[in-house]
Amino acid sequence: MKALEQRSRTTISIQLNGQARSGGCDNRTSLADFLRHELGATGTHVGCEHGVCGACTVRVDGSAVRACMMLAAQAEGSRIDTVEGLAQAAAGAPSSATAVVLDDLQQAFKRHHALQCGFCTAGILMSCSDFLQRRPDPSETDVREMLSGHLCRCTGYTNIVMAVLDVASSRQAQAPAEHEDNHA
Repeated sequence: MKALEQRSRTTISIQLNGQARSGGCDNRTSLADFLRHELGATGTHVGCEHGVCGACTVRVDGSAVRACMMLAAQAEGSRIDTVEGLAQAAAGAPSSATAVVLDDLQQAFKRHHALQCGFCTAGILMSCSDFLQRRPDPSETDVREMLSGHLCRCTGYTNIVMAVLDVASSRQAQAPAEHEDNHA
């Protein structure tokens, strides 16, 4: 029984949404549990704990990952982005204020009513963010295929697809203007 009682704790150091963070955990702790319970990043939801539902999706070193399927120890030294990192503090707001500015994807989800209960939304937003970086001009079929890795029992996905396509279109429209500004 002593083998069961002796648990090895490890200190994990990561960049969480651009800030250096560290905490201790058991060697068998999932990244999702480490983020939620040790670092307070509770936007990372845990649903199935089998990598199927997508609620726990975060970006690890720029790639979407199911945090329930990764050990926290595997993230040592990595850059982890969670849904909390999508929104930015409002310019000029006092550091103690909770005012934030939603990023364009979050705004599109709001505008298109692309969420209901919200449990799956954080993981879907993180997957969509990753997807739009890799596929800036997706088709509706591309978006639906990407979303097939997520379970949402409320929305029926249509509004989520519309929100993602809206953001892709908006970013594409802004891209030529930004490109011209860089060469001016």
